[in-house]
Amino acid sequence: MRALLVLVMLVAGVIAAPAQESDKAERALKTSQAALGTPLPDVVLTNPKGVSVPIRQFRGKPLLVTLVYTSCADVCPTLIESLYPAVQEAQAALGDDSFNVITVGFDVRSDTPERMRLLARERGVDLPNWRFLAADQENLDALASALGFAFYSRPGGFDHLAQVSLVDKDGKLYQQVYGAIFEPPVIIEPLKDLVFGRFSPVASVQNVIDRIKLFCTVYDPNTGRYIFDYSIFVGIAIGLLCLSLILTFLVREWRRPPPGQTGRA
Repeated sequence: MRALLVLVMLVAGVIAAPAQESDKAERALKTSQAALGTPLPDVVLTNPKGVSVPIRQFRGKPLLVTLVYTSCADVCPTLIESLYPAVQEAQAALGDDSFNVITVGFDVRSDTPERMRLLARERGVDLPNWRFLAADQENLDALASALGFAFYSRPGGFDHLAQVSLVDKDGKLYQQVYGAIFEPPVIIEPLKDLVFGRFSPVASVQNVIDRIKLFCTVYDPNTGRYIFDYSIFVGIAIGLLCLSLILTFLVREWRRPPPGQTGRA
C-alpha cells in the first residue's frame, strides 16, 4: 500500500527523499479520502472573460473537478490530455448536457483567467460544458479543502496528488480518481452512477428508464467505446418467457384429472 501511495504522489511530480515521499503521499491520500461526502462550499470562480462563476450554478448535475497549475510542464497537461477522451466518450454515451467539468488553477499568483484560457487552447480542450476557471486565494483554499486536495510549494512547482474529483448533483464529493493517465471507464463508470441515479429509489417512469440505461450502457474493450447493449434485458425476457411456459405446463398438469377419472359421473 505504501508503494502505491508513493507512486500516486510521484505521478504528480514529488521530488524528495524516499521516506519523505512516502509520508507525504500517505498524508495527501488520507486527506483526499477523508473529504468524501463533503459538500462543496459556495465559492465563486472566474472564467476567462473575467465573469464570476458561482460553483453552485453546477448543482443539479454531476460535476468533475480537476485542480492544476498552468506552469506545470508534465503532470497537469498529461492529466488534462488523459481526461479529454474520457469526457469526450462520456458525453457521447451519457449526453453532452448530462454533466459538467471544471478545471481550476490553484497557483493563484500565476493562474489568471487569461492563463487558464491559454491552457485550454494549448491542450485542445473544445468540449461543451468543460470550463477552465481561475480563483482567488480565499475561494481556492475553500474549494481545495472541500475536495481534500493538498498541495505544497517547492522549487520549480508544487507537490500534489494527480486527482479528479467526482461531485454528485447535490454538490457532495462522491469519488476520487487518482493518477495522470487512466482509461475512460475509470471516469465513466462512477459518472454513470451519478447521471443515471444508481442509488436513487425507482419512483417514476424516468427512474426506470434511467436504471435501464445504467445497466445497458457498457464499455466495449474491442472498440474502446461505450455502447447501448440490450442483450441483458433480452436475456431476462427470454428467461421469463421460458419460466412462464414451464409454469403454464405445470399448472395444466396439476389440473388434469388423474388417469381413470375422465368421463365418470
